[in-house]
Amino acid sequence: KFARMSLGGVHDEAEIRGHRRTYVGAMPGRLVQALRKAGTSNPVIQLDEIDKLGADHRGDPSSALLEVLDPEQNHAFVDHYLDVPLDLSQVIFLATANRLDTIPAPLRDRMEVMQLSGYSEEEKIRIARKHLLPKQLKASGLGRRKIEIDDEALRHIVRGYTREAGLRNFERELANIGRKLARRVVEGARGPFHIGVEEVRAYLGPERVTANDSLRDDAEATPGLVAGLAWTPTGGEVMYIEATRMAGEGLRLTGQLGDVMKESAQIALSYVRSHADSWDLPEDLFSKQEIHIHLPAGAVPKDGPSAGVALTTALVSLLTGIPVRGDVAMTGEITLRGRVLSVGGVEEKVMAAHRAGMTTIILPRRNERDLDELPASIREQVEFVLVDDVADVLATSLVAQSAQRKAA
Repeated sequence: KFARMSLGGVHDEAEIRGHRRTYVGAMPGRLVQALRKAGTSNPVIQLDEIDKLGADHRGDPSSALLEVLDPEQNHAFVDHYLDVPLDLSQVIFLATANRLDTIPAPLRDRMEVMQLSGYSEEEKIRIARKHLLPKQLKASGLGRRKIEIDDEALRHIVRGYTREAGLRNFERELANIGRKLARRVVEGARGPFHIGVEEVRAYLGPERVTANDSLRDDAEATPGLVAGLAWTPTGGEVMYIEATRMAGEGLRLTGQLGDVMKESAQIALSYVRSHADSWDLPEDLFSKQEIHIHLPAGAVPKDGPSAGVALTTALVSLLTGIPVRGDVAMTGEITLRGRVLSVGGVEEKVMAAHRAGMTTIILPRRNERDLDELPASIREQVEFVLVDDVADVLATSLVAQSAQRKAA
């Protein structure tokens, strides 16, 4: 048996514990109502949007849930309306949330956290064919008409009109196409209808999501341009890093960077300066030239340590004049000794690199375990280079060193 409780916007503790019977219109709490609806003492109860609970003068619902979710206490949960102990120990609670930081720490400590990553392109297309398309065509009154949509058209919708980890916007765009087709039917068109990439543009208009393809085309011709990988709430993203130098002194950072990313840039510069002899860089180089690092999409805040290897590679490429391969993307945190540390969000980052056409991805060796979570189709099409040190990153990414490595 299954029951659902939506907790978004709940700010009254009585919603959980129930009202005392002395009040007019008193009712049991939502838990008792869910058990009554399920008709059993051991159902699965979904606590939806648990990160959006509120609190006011009527109490704190998140504090009431402490007893509900604690297996040491919930065998004798007391609802104020029933006023007798209620055994919740046999109930399986599934809570959903978009963010963990808004859930109080004591409540989060009573739950086992499972992170669910976004869908890959192929998974979105399969879900669209099996579920979303039939649903939206039926809603538009087109269920019995012959309609064919190419996989490339669906892929174009995913890439050009949506940027999300889930499927909400994708389904909205399919519904939009369904309404446009329904209008054509009303105007006299009989079908069958075939929808390719050009028809998608005609129905949905110009693409609303653009990729940094122009930067990738310039990578192998421009020293100091590197493709890093970033995690965002809507999935992974390829994040290009640009570095240039001019007369002056010091390091300049732009692109709305957070404190952690600024520190990663400082660590990268310190590592390059301490190993200047390895690349035959003059000793007075850093006192005569100012280095400017910029991350495009300047209106988007960026933070985190996982751009460390990309920042270091960008500096080495700039100062040595050796460009970085255009088909290589990388992620990883660095230390002052040049060690590469593990990062999070590997699955989303790899999928973003694959969508961008990258054929080689550099990852920390400690993230090797995360590769098992990737779809087999991506593992077959992408070469993964696992590294422990910045020297391994440079040997793979720099054009000249990569060529020497392959020849050897």
